[in-house]
Amino acid sequence: MPDVRSMLAVAADRLGERADAELLLLHVLQQSRSWLFTHADDVPDMDVQTAYAALVERRAAGEPVAYVTGRRGFWSLDLEVSPATLIPRPETELLVELALQRLPPDAACSVADLGTGSGAIALAIARERPRARVVATDASAAALAVARRNAQRHAIGNVAFVHGDWLAPLAGQHFDLIASNPPYIEAADPHLAQGDLRFEPPAALASGPDGLDAIRRIVRDARSHLHTGGWLLFEHGWNQGAATRALLAEAGYAEVFTAQDLELRDRVSGGRV
Repeated sequence: MPDVRSMLAVAADRLGERADAELLLLHVLQQSRSWLFTHADDVPDMDVQTAYAALVERRAAGEPVAYVTGRRGFWSLDLEVSPATLIPRPETELLVELALQRLPPDAACSVADLGTGSGAIALAIARERPRARVVATDASAAALAVARRNAQRHAIGNVAFVHGDWLAPLAGQHFDLIASNPPYIEAADPHLAQGDLRFEPPAALASGPDGLDAIRRIVRDARSHLHTGGWLLFEHGWNQGAATRALLAEAGYAEVFTAQDLELRDRVSGGRV
């Protein structure tokens, strides 16, 4: 039977890259990457070989690695993901950073995360601000089930998950900060039929002809759920900074801004009431 080195070589050739081949093998073996450097000559048993081959074929068919393994790292968390949830991406960590800058590290505060998916944003904020009360909403019951499991796995107890669309299930509640990574891709964008996006939930990706339908609704409705001085922050597309700032200004938000990600692209906008 082939050793680890040979298995990786075959898989890398099948996938056209070595990184995914390594990630999938380490997932099957439940090992860290450093393990590979000292175990390249090991010969895994047949069960491992079979399981690995199956995962490689799923990836070769285009399925995202995060869905193949059921895991994705975000912030300091290893999160469960599924086809019911958007795959957390590194650029969304900017939204968490900006939220934390506006939340006291050692005082009680209240936060809402709209469209939480896997719970990535809510759980990252809740872990960094243990005195915060975080409420996370999602219209997908399946996504909320994943988010709840992530909270339980990481023993993060200061988050409540509520089923419902955006702010609809939060009637009468007010927050110091509302955050969201809503769908913002244009409905006719050809990228939706390409790459990993083909496998992700369409409702978590696209939002109307210009991609701004969900953002319009959030900007409109969030004001009545924010304490005086509270912040609304949301992620958006690289070419939507000006449009989102205009929406915020028209709705009466103050201190309107757009922050850029590490690639110097407009990524998060927000304002204060």
